[in-house]
Amino acid sequence: MKKNGKRFWMMLLGIALISVAVGCYRLSEFGVDAFTCMNLGISGFLGMSFGNWQLFVNIVILIVVFFTMRSGIGLGTIVNMVAVGYIADFICWIVWDQLAMTPGLLLRIIFLIIGTLFATLGVAFYIVVDMGIAPYDNVAPIIEKLTRGKLPFAKARVATDIICVIIGVGFCLIANDDLWKIVGIGTILNAFLTGPFIQFFRVHITEPLLNKD
Repeated sequence: MKKNGKRFWMMLLGIALISVAVGCYRLSEFGVDAFTCMNLGISGFLGMSFGNWQLFVNIVILIVVFFTMRSGIGLGTIVNMVAVGYIADFICWIVWDQLAMTPGLLLRIIFLIIGTLFATLGVAFYIVVDMGIAPYDNVAPIIEKLTRGKLPFAKARVATDIICVIIGVGFCLIANDDLWKIVGIGTILNAFLTGPFIQFFRVHITEPLLNKD
């Protein structure tokens, strides 16, 4: 019972970190993470709110996950797919609309660093507790499973992230939106570092924390 309680709070902490990370990426204007890049590009093209479009995409991916890796679905999956987009929207609304802040270069760099660390640490938290992960975070493990380990998690995550960035950039260009608000050095760093960073945090932080008495 005690360990289940720890798993539950680690799951919530992971999702909270990811939510803050997505907001920080957007506030940095150095480019968002790969999945957010795709969803911002498409939602901008369609004229939908980011939160609504991300929820729709998560539902579509969740259907695929249900038929391929059902073990990846749980309470954490539902909380993540509903909460992250709207919390990120709320954070940006507070900073941009209510506080009317225009972050300077130093603050934007800080937002970028926080976004990168929080996003990968957050995923590492809720992956290890095995209470379900976000639909998109199931994609790399599914690829690893289908290729029987020939394409390991880290490389599969890099590949899917790059594809998401390409899609996001394409829709952003079609819609004539400001490309650099969703893709930039932050997007590139995220696409190549997310897989390795998640693996690092799993081995050195979240798994030891979960197994600690």
